[in-house]
Amino acid sequence: MVRLKVDIILVSGGLLPIQAAKKATKTIPILMTGVGADPVKTGLVESLARPGGNVTGITNLETVLNSKRLELLKESVPKLSRVAVLYDPDVPAGRQVKDDLPIGARALGLTIQHWELRAADDFERVFAALNKERPEGLYAAAGLAMTANAKRIADFALKSQLPSTYSDREAVYAGGLMYYGANVADSYRRVATYVDRILKGAKPADLPVEQPTKLELFINLKTAKQIGLTIPPNVLARADRVIK
Repeated sequence: MVRLKVDIILVSGGLLPIQAAKKATKTIPILMTGVGADPVKTGLVESLARPGGNVTGITNLETVLNSKRLELLKESVPKLSRVAVLYDPDVPAGRQVKDDLPIGARALGLTIQHWELRAADDFERVFAALNKERPEGLYAAAGLAMTANAKRIADFALKSQLPSTYSDREAVYAGGLMYYGANVADSYRRVATYVDRILKGAKPADLPVEQPTKLELFINLKTAKQIGLTIPPNVLARADRVIK
């Protein structure tokens, strides 16, 4: 893309492709969307208000969403006390979960235990351990391994009668209980305004990085029924999509 001298590079997804784009060019504007890791902490931008380089766009800021997902799970299962957290330590979003959740868990009176999952072969080992530990809830963090094995995780949670929450909304369609996160379609629409402004002469360094304005809650009532859970009306009323 750099050799082709494109006007803008638009990167969707995790931190790694954006870092690769930034490494390839310091001059071509790079627009990001769907990034969960903090762009300031990871060195993509100097600050959200003043990016200062050639990278800007929209960040999902998983730091806020991680704790909120745990809060919604607790609201849905008031007696919840122990939650197993599945995460990939090799991806920024996974490491972010390990940093963020203990703080949110303490505020909610929850005990959490982290379980590392790097590859498909790790799942059976972790699932066997969880069958012995018997947590009361399951939290699946963002990451390629989680997305690729979403149905596998959802099937385990269903079989184990575990209320589960996810960073990937497709997991709810696969049988997971709930998802909370940014509205992806809205993020794509909003990043188009960055393209327009840059093509008209604006500099990425001067365009603030935005956080999501539309967040969505998905609940799978069919799954709730199968695990014997009644979702409280105050939680159900906030759902943007209910799967029956």
